[in-house]
Amino acid sequence: MIYELHGDILLTKAQAIAHGVSPNDHFDAGLALGLRELWPSMAKDFRHYAHQAHPKPGELWTYRSADGHTIYNLMTQEGDHASSASGRASIPHVNHVLKRLRHELDKGDVKSIALPRLATGAGGLDWEKVRPLITHHLGDLDIPVYVYVTYRKGEAGKEAAA
Repeated sequence: MIYELHGDILLTKAQAIAHGVSPNDHFDAGLALGLRELWPSMAKDFRHYAHQAHPKPGELWTYRSADGHTIYNLMTQEGDHASSASGRASIPHVNHVLKRLRHELDKGDVKSIALPRLATGAGGLDWEKVRPLITHHLGDLDIPVYVYVTYRKGEAGKEAAA
């Protein structure tokens, strides 16, 4: 079940957070920066993973924190490992990575997940084109899917029992 919320996704009670990144992301802006500040080892582990695996847009990398949170890093954006610049997101990349996320969530380990308006910030996509993809891939899950549609710093979203 999808719930659209207003608030600060970093205050979510959901077990997992999914967010968009590029394959060469430095976690130095937006939600990625906030996540890096909460879990500094995630950014370090991601850089190591990216250096070794050279992931492509449309792929997913999972980080599990020591405190029990799961962070799904969805590679929605272009990004060249030889460059530090992240590119734009694309609908095909978002579609593919949401399929991958659904596969992970179908395993049943995660009981609730929160995500922002995926790929609409640094990714540059139109929310009205991304929203139907989220509904298509995640809308029939038996777990709460909290989509933070409006960011309000320091304000917890009104989540159903996460």
